[in-house]
Amino acid sequence: MPLGVRIFLVYALFIGLTSYFVLNTVMEEIRPGVRQSTEETLVDTANLMAEILRDDVKAGTLGQSRWPQLLKAYGDRQPAASIWGLAKNQVNHRIYVTDAQGIVLLDSSGLALGQDYSRWNDVYLTLRGEYGARSTRSDAHDSTSSVMHVGAPIRDNGRIIGVVTVAKPNSSLQPYIDRTERRLLWYGAALIGLGLLFGALLSWWLSRSLRRLTAYAQAVSEGRRAQVPHYRGGELAQLSSAVEHMRTQLEGKAYVERYVHTLTHELKSPLAAIRGAAELLQGDMPVAAQQRFVSNIDSESARMQQLIERLLNLALVEQRQGLEERVAVPLAPLWEQLLSAQSARIEARQVRIEHTIAPDLALIGEPFLLRQALGNLLENALDFTPRGGLLRLQAQRRGEQVEVALFNQAAAIPDYALPRLCERFYSLPRPDSGRKSTGLGLNFVEEVVQLHSGRMSIGNVEGGVQVTLLLPCQ
Repeated sequence: MPLGVRIFLVYALFIGLTSYFVLNTVMEEIRPGVRQSTEETLVDTANLMAEILRDDVKAGTLGQSRWPQLLKAYGDRQPAASIWGLAKNQVNHRIYVTDAQGIVLLDSSGLALGQDYSRWNDVYLTLRGEYGARSTRSDAHDSTSSVMHVGAPIRDNGRIIGVVTVAKPNSSLQPYIDRTERRLLWYGAALIGLGLLFGALLSWWLSRSLRRLTAYAQAVSEGRRAQVPHYRGGELAQLSSAVEHMRTQLEGKAYVERYVHTLTHELKSPLAAIRGAAELLQGDMPVAAQQRFVSNIDSESARMQQLIERLLNLALVEQRQGLEERVAVPLAPLWEQLLSAQSARIEARQVRIEHTIAPDLALIGEPFLLRQALGNLLENALDFTPRGGLLRLQAQRRGEQVEVALFNQAAAIPDYALPRLCERFYSLPRPDSGRKSTGLGLNFVEEVVQLHSGRMSIGNVEGGVQVTLLLPCQ
């Protein structure tokens, strides 16, 4: 199972359990919370009514007063109120009054007049000077039919002469409880959804960041170029820096060992030639022979210098993981500069030059590397072009790339050599001298092209050889 999925599942489990316990706790507190608030209101109402009814109860004129008509009129009222979006079209309070023996003197419902309520807790406890309240079902088999009753004492000079009870059915509170629970469930579900979405995004980001580091490490292990992932601080940035530092240390050590071995191997032949010529020059010999050996020393020294310079340039490119700058490099002026630098060779060999380049065509990349790469291609083409031969450059746009094709008239490249032309130190003998080059030029060109995210191909065409480059353009 992917790491991102595992992180998300753990996060989702944590969110789910936390949400369940929080929602369950809150849901369990809604109903008692609403009833407690309602009970507090009933206490206030009962005590208010106790003060209002005291004189009539004391005088024993409660039944002959206007209170029965007033309470009946109260019960018939239709408030037509809208309480937070819920309609209220009837009053729900029941009010009854008992005397000091618990006999009902007044009942707003008219059902219990004259009955003995002295055993009900609201009356019994209140007559004893305690807080009297009870919750009783109207239907013993229906849990939703419970009614809250709160009693308040009617006092005369500190003596309890009666009880006022205000009752309210819990069913009248149920719509508000249901609405609150629905809203809470909706809000809870929305928060859980947002939490899971955040967790999914976090898991995706973390998994993606780790995949980038993994891909980079695999590319480095396979010797491929890859851009080190960049992060904005934190442990991932430290891990990325550590991996890059480790790559640099490991590659640097192996790179130095490989190049020291290669350089010493390639320098053996010219050094042996120079040493042999120097030993022969120590003895007496004709001037013509001396000049020949001095010329050998000079050519072998130039060969070593060229080898070292090209190795340094190749090492510079191979160690790079990306371009240091990306600017527009006009192709036509660049090609003219390269032809001007090789003008002496071109005139001496009477090579015919043709080129077809649009004036506004430009490459995107590092000017120095592009100049070096195209310069190596031109130099290599001139080495194999016969006297009076043709060298032609064509460049045209291919979507977001430029196709650069350099043709030189020459003998066909042997089939066995085509796959190896870009290998380091592999070279074919030059037609004129029969000598081989350092074998680093085309390898350098290939490295530069890959660094620019391009492609390079070499093949035989009618009448000669053609090198084709695909490079990014404006």
